[in-house]
Amino acid sequence: MTVHRTRTRLRTLIRTEMHHLTAINASDRRWQMPLAAALASGLPILVGAYLDHMDYGLVSSLGGMVFLYLPDTPLYHRMVSLMACAFGLAACYALGLMSQFLPPLMMPVLSFIAILVTMVCRFYRLEPPGSMFFIMAASIGAYSPVRVLDVPLYVGLLTMGSLLAGLIALFYSVHILRRQAPKPVAPLPPATFDFVVFDSVVIGVFVGISLALAQILQLDRAYWVPVSCLAVIQGMSLRAVWNRQTQRILGTGIGLLLSWGLLVLPMDKWTIAVMMTVLTFVIETMVVRHYGIAVVFITPLTIFLAEAANLGQGAPALLIRARFWDTVLGCIVGLIGGVCLHSPRFRAVVGRQVRRLTPARLIS
Repeated sequence: MTVHRTRTRLRTLIRTEMHHLTAINASDRRWQMPLAAALASGLPILVGAYLDHMDYGLVSSLGGMVFLYLPDTPLYHRMVSLMACAFGLAACYALGLMSQFLPPLMMPVLSFIAILVTMVCRFYRLEPPGSMFFIMAASIGAYSPVRVLDVPLYVGLLTMGSLLAGLIALFYSVHILRRQAPKPVAPLPPATFDFVVFDSVVIGVFVGISLALAQILQLDRAYWVPVSCLAVIQGMSLRAVWNRQTQRILGTGIGLLLSWGLLVLPMDKWTIAVMMTVLTFVIETMVVRHYGIAVVFITPLTIFLAEAANLGQGAPALLIRARFWDTVLGCIVGLIGGVCLHSPRFRAVVGRQVRRLTPARLIS
């Protein structure tokens, strides 16, 4: 009888997990949005290919990702929100670039960015992708080998990509608002200490820990470790954290196979530019429906976004292996952080200490 009950529970558990992993969400996202997002990130790469400066185009393409923060509100609120996000993205990228000149500061700088950005995103209730691309910009910047005098150039390139994304967002918004009414600008709910301050501090600390472990293990250009950690830990529940971790590892594994297949193909700069544009369109179409499927395409996009300028200088298998272990390490740290974040005992014990170190004005 005990064996039978154990088998029944195991089958129920497997069915439950498979349901969470394979469920496809409904979405009312129109096709114009993924197309506009693909243009915002793809056009800078095409310009870089035309000018024979793929490295410049890739940096501007990272700035074009700010389009994904465009809300469904009236036009004035959309553009103000997008400009604020563009400023934040440029600031995070600049701090990431500068941190590489003092490697011991890389971990505390990234932790500080993660804490501050998460606080701001939670205070203003910024919808997904939330703090994701701000941390990604800082991480990629930290592992981008540039000279000190080139920092203003690269920050300017990213800002120009954000400006182009803003222009595309303006035309897209004028078009789409003629077809559907905007959502009203909702008043901000009261900011609580636990949601805005405590959660942000815990998330930032674990993002920093993930980068510190990557440095201790001497992982090569481990920009994807803190990003993977953040993607997992920011789930709104422990179930969401577990689902994201599982979907991210499985999706990354399949995505790395796709990346390896793409890397072994004879591609020139134009092929890479078009491919990255198509990948962005597919990702923004799928991410609201199934996160794991979207990760399959996010994996090659991020690899090309950070490595396309250096492709052909090393074996693809080494790059694929490095990104896989980056993902595994980041997801493990993110899962541990998620367990702590959703543990009542952890929140009670650590929360008291954080409150003591927090200025009274931030708590009230």
